[in-house]
Amino acid sequence: MVHMDLDEIEVSRIIVGNHLRNFLNSLEVDVAIAGAGPAGLTAARLLAAKGKKVVVFERKLSPGGGIWGGGMMFPVIVVQEESKHLLEEIGVRIKEENGYFCADAIEAGSKLISSAVDAGAKIFTGVYVEDVLVRKDKVSGFVINWSAVDLAKLHVDPISIRSKYCIDATGHDAEICRIVEKKMGKLLTPSGKVEEEKAMWAEIGEKMVVENTKEVYPGLFVAGMAANAVFGAPRMGPVFGGMLLSGKKVAEQILKRLKNEQKTL
Repeated sequence: MVHMDLDEIEVSRIIVGNHLRNFLNSLEVDVAIAGAGPAGLTAARLLAAKGKKVVVFERKLSPGGGIWGGGMMFPVIVVQEESKHLLEEIGVRIKEENGYFCADAIEAGSKLISSAVDAGAKIFTGVYVEDVLVRKDKVSGFVINWSAVDLAKLHVDPISIRSKYCIDATGHDAEICRIVEKKMGKLLTPSGKVEEEKAMWAEIGEKMVVENTKEVYPGLFVAGMAANAVFGAPRMGPVFGGMLLSGKKVAEQILKRLKNEQKTL
C-alpha cells in the first residue's frame, strides 16, 4: 500500500477547483430547478435522463426536502399505487399494508438524490434563489446567492444563471412564484397571485398537486407543494405520491416544450 502525504493546500485546490468547474458549467442550462425535494428531484432525474442539462439549487445544506422527516419524524412515507413505480424504478423497496403503500423515508430520500445525480443533474446546496431573470416577459433564469448570506443579512450581490425553463419546487413557501408575483405583478392563477395553501385534506391535496403542476408565468413552471400553495389547494402531510407524480408531469411538460422548440429551428 502506497502512503501519500496529505497536503492541506492541495486538498483545498482540488475541492475549490472541482466545485468551480461544476459551477461554471451550470451557468447556462436547459432547466433550472429551485428546491431539491421529491418533486424537484424527480423532475431533475427524468429531464437529465433525456439528455437535458439540469441544475438544482437547494437552500438547505442537504437535498431531500421534507421527505427525511416522514410523518412527525417517524421516517416512513406513504405513496399511492399509481405513483409507487416512481420509487420502484430507482430501487426503493415498497411495502403494501392495508391497501396503502409505504417506504422508508431515508431510503427514498437517498435514492431520489442519487438517481438524479446518476442521471446527470447537478445539485448545489446552500444556495437560494433571490430573484429571476426576465427577458421579453419570460422567466429566463435564476439570480442566486449563498443561503448564509441571506441568514446573516449581509449585503452581498448575487450572480445569475440562464435557463430555457425554470421550475419552482420550493415547497409550501412557493418562493419563486412569490418573487415573480411581486416583480411582474401577476401569475397565471385566478387572482393573479399566490392563492395560499389550505388546511390539510390529503385526498384532495394529492389530486390537486398534480393538476396544479403547470406553467404559472412564461418560462416558469410550478411543481410539488409549491403548486398547491400557488393555486390554493390543501396540503396532504406525509403522503408523497402526488409530489412524485408532479415531478414527472412537469418534466414531461418541459420536454414537450423543448421538443417543439427544436422542431421550429
